[in-house]
Amino acid sequence: MNPINFRHLYYFWVIAREGGVQRASEVLDLTPQTLSGQLATLESELGGALFLRRNRTLKLTDFGQAVYRYADDMFTTADSLAEMVRQPPENRPLTLTVGLSASIHKLIGYHLLEPALGLSREVRMHCRTGDTNSLLERLARKELEVVLTDRQPDSSQAGALRAYRLARSSISLFATEPLASALRANFPASLDGAPFLATSVDAPYFTELMNWFAGNQVRVRVVAEVDDSALIKVFGRQGLGYFAAPSAIEDEVCRQYQVETVARIDDVQDVLYAVTRSGQIQHPAVAAIVEPRPDLENTSKKPKNIDQ
Repeated sequence: MNPINFRHLYYFWVIAREGGVQRASEVLDLTPQTLSGQLATLESELGGALFLRRNRTLKLTDFGQAVYRYADDMFTTADSLAEMVRQPPENRPLTLTVGLSASIHKLIGYHLLEPALGLSREVRMHCRTGDTNSLLERLARKELEVVLTDRQPDSSQAGALRAYRLARSSISLFATEPLASALRANFPASLDGAPFLATSVDAPYFTELMNWFAGNQVRVRVVAEVDDSALIKVFGRQGLGYFAAPSAIEDEVCRQYQVETVARIDDVQDVLYAVTRSGQIQHPAVAAIVEPRPDLENTSKKPKNIDQ
């Protein structure tokens, strides 16, 4: 089959959208005879009738409806593109593709992205989650603009990537009111043998927390390992055990999941980084993200109601 004549396809799209040749001719400033001839040519090219012609009215055939759906997607997108390129460069929407490490609490991730969302220009953000190594590989291949993670790139990536430290937060322990009350008494010895909800994601702060438990002679009784930070909190809300989360989102965790803070452990820290490719940052949204976030330095903040 020969390539589709897109001018003929456009005429068909306008005819179908306007409901007839006469109205389409007024929109396109062409004679009805010209449009009818172009439509007949397109039907011949495509090998099927696009309209049923009855009493001077046109009704799309099944084949015509299928063609129209494709044409509508194409030309609606083309109209959006034309509108975008007519805008001054400084007003055009920015596209930002971000990698978010699965080991970062999602609410923390949201806070780290807030500066990009607050720009005067529209930002169309695409977030990809995954393990840090995979995300950094995608960053190096220019599939991502920035990666938010809780660890720095290793030495083999030092020349190609650059890490910006954004924030540091201590870790707090949470539980429902009855369990939290019991655990506060004689803390941290009270944790010995208490039911603990553990993350199965390889998070650096979690390794530090396990070492802190060991240093305080706390025998950890893991009752569930979960790779989703929001699901851990749901389990905690049901009273299945206590769990850990960054102190920076302490107030919001307590509010959303009806739990209480058992204790804040300042010896265990969650350090957060933005990683970009080496060189000067050109993307305005990335430049906003890599600014340090002192408001997340061990301070509780009450943000929007978003699952962690």
